[in-house]
Parts: sequence; C-alpha cells; structure tokens
Amino acid sequence: QVQLVESGGGLVQAGGSLRLSCAASGHTFNSDFMGWFRQAPGKEREFVAAISWSRGWTYYPDSVKGRFTISRDNAKNTVYLQMTSLKPEDTAVYYCAVRFGSMTMAISEYKYWGQGTQVTVSS
Repeated sequence: QVQLVESGGGLVQAGGSLRLSCAASGHTFNSDFMGWFRQAPGKEREFVAAISWSRGWTYYPDSVKGRFTISRDNAKNTVYLQMTSLKPEDTAVYYCAVRFGSMTMAISEYKYWGQGTQVTVSS
C-alpha cells in the first residue's frame, strides 16, 4: 500500500521561502505523477504542482508559476516543493498525492494522499 508523509511546513514571513518534502513508500514509481495540492480554510482543495516521476516534467498553475518548484529524488522516493516569494494567500494545508497514469490536475484522479502539512505565511 502506498504511504505518503509530508514534512517541512511552518510559519514564515511574506517574501520568505520554505521547502516541503513528501516521502513515499509502497510503490515503485515509473510512469506515475506526484502532485502537490493545498487547501485553505473555507476553500476547495486546489492543484499546486505535479511532476512525472520518470522524466521530471513539471506542471504548475499560474498562481504559483515562477515562485514554486517541484522536484524529486528518485533514489529516496521523495518529492519536494520549494516555495519562494511566499504570500499570505499561500497559507494552507499542503498535501502530496500520487496519480497512477498521465498528468492531471483533477483531485479525484489522485489515489493516495498524505496527512498534510500546515504552511502559514504572515504579513
């Protein structure tokens, strides 16, 4: 069974940086995608970034493009989200997830999820 554990969340000031990690186990990743999502209080969960495990292709919505960078360490089965130029609106619980198949932003297509890690950006 796939297990995902996020870490690295915390409190940072606007304009600061933070790196999130997601340690995965229980699966040999090949053509799959790893994604990051976030959910703020009172809002729907939204797509943040995704990366193809085998080739390293990355995808971002306009809201984070140029500020966030997703990467992976295949040997460690770990995916990272480097966040820079953080804004108060980035405050949310961040989740990593696994999609078996091609790239998608659809939450329903990601089959396994971590518990989440809180990111709070102060003004």
